[in-house]
Amino acid sequence: MSQPTHVPVTRTVPLCAPGAAGHTAGLQVSAIRSVRLVDGTLADLVVAGGQITAVLPAGAPRPAGPLGATGIPTGTATGAVELDAHGWRVIPAASEPHAHLDKALSGERVDYFSGTTQNDLAAAIEQWRGLLATIDEADIRDRATRAVERYVSRGITSIRTHVDFPLTGDPLRGLKALTAVRDALAGVMTIQVVGLAGQHTPDAVIEDAISLGLDVIGGCPHISEDPHRETTRMLDLAERTGLPVDLHTDEQTNADELDIVDLAHQVIARDLGQLVTASHCVRLGSLPPERLHPVLDLVARSGMGIVTLPITNLYLQGWDATHLAPRGLTAVRAILDAGIPLAAGADNLRDPFNPVGRADPFETTSLLITAGHLTPVEALAAVTTGARTVLGLPAVLDVGPGRAPFAEATPVAADLILVPDVDLGDVLAGAVDARVVLHGGRVLADTRTSRTLDLSQRSPSTPIHPAKASAGIPDRPVLEHVR
Repeated sequence: MSQPTHVPVTRTVPLCAPGAAGHTAGLQVSAIRSVRLVDGTLADLVVAGGQITAVLPAGAPRPAGPLGATGIPTGTATGAVELDAHGWRVIPAASEPHAHLDKALSGERVDYFSGTTQNDLAAAIEQWRGLLATIDEADIRDRATRAVERYVSRGITSIRTHVDFPLTGDPLRGLKALTAVRDALAGVMTIQVVGLAGQHTPDAVIEDAISLGLDVIGGCPHISEDPHRETTRMLDLAERTGLPVDLHTDEQTNADELDIVDLAHQVIARDLGQLVTASHCVRLGSLPPERLHPVLDLVARSGMGIVTLPITNLYLQGWDATHLAPRGLTAVRAILDAGIPLAAGADNLRDPFNPVGRADPFETTSLLITAGHLTPVEALAAVTTGARTVLGLPAVLDVGPGRAPFAEATPVAADLILVPDVDLGDVLAGAVDARVVLHGGRVLADTRTSRTLDLSQRSPSTPIHPAKASAGIPDRPVLEHVR
């Protein structure tokens, strides 16, 4: 007798049912019904083995597939549920392509409110060095864990974090702390640890770090005495070890010299291509077109990606300008036009390099739109699909314009953010706090908010909602629940 192709084996959990709000965390999902794609289309997502295997019209029959010995469709996790999203929007989960978890949340030790602490890049480095001398491995691990919790709750399921090699005490204490956090969360989220070597960091320390589980080789040639020598040293290490490279590059606004040109030439000569990432690249934003375009042509030929970090570089750069202060952003529009992979992140989180920040990808999208003049779709891609491309991570669902809305998807990672069915512009502006976050088809975080408004003390002759007043609808105080 032939085996049936489908039997109902999962229960359905309504995302918006009374009492369900905020209680989906920990659920493994086999399907998400009635989600709204970026273009407004309602769809069902089929999930198996931690991947999205199909995108179907809402309510359409599921594709037939083989059943396992238990009668459960192959790839379906035991105990998996179907989420009924009731029209909530779905977008790819975000990645933070450039964090500093060893520094994160150390700002509580900095007196930002006295009016005397205002850091440019050099001052922030000096202040951090002083703090780092007092910080041990346990301290770093605690703050990093708290920071990761913030990132995840806001929709970030993968993080690339840099970590310093201190010149005092154990130079590997930050690495040990962050690899411990990474390993503790393996299978729940993806964390890549980059060793941020300085010009005085011995090769032996970097090699010890690699033996302890370093994922990516990093450095900061732009602030070394000999940027070419330091770039060469990092790429030599990468060639010997086979590890990717992510270098802090041109994090200044003056454009007298460009370290990215030397980096691109070396990447081409060594055929390292997509293994290399250039972060910051602020100097590119100061170049006139006749200088910028040849540089970007070279970078495009190299195959490497670029990471832009709006909130931190807007804070760190331009302090010495008396007028027409530079924005501290790389040339994001020209980079995209040149076909160079672009990722965007926040960089620092409440530390000497950035006193603010929400660990929220939509804070970054908002700044890319307002300060970088990207379109909303381009800004969204920079923190989602573009960021994953630069980090070398598996693809996620592409729900942007130009994609056929319904198709048997090549399996992609089931890393998603669900947000209430509001205007996408509100989401990208960071105005929507409610969100459900999935990694590999598992709900990691479920955040809901509520709000009450009482505007009853206004002048009674002035209606808040004229349209309601003209229709005879009473103009009462507003009691609003934000799902």
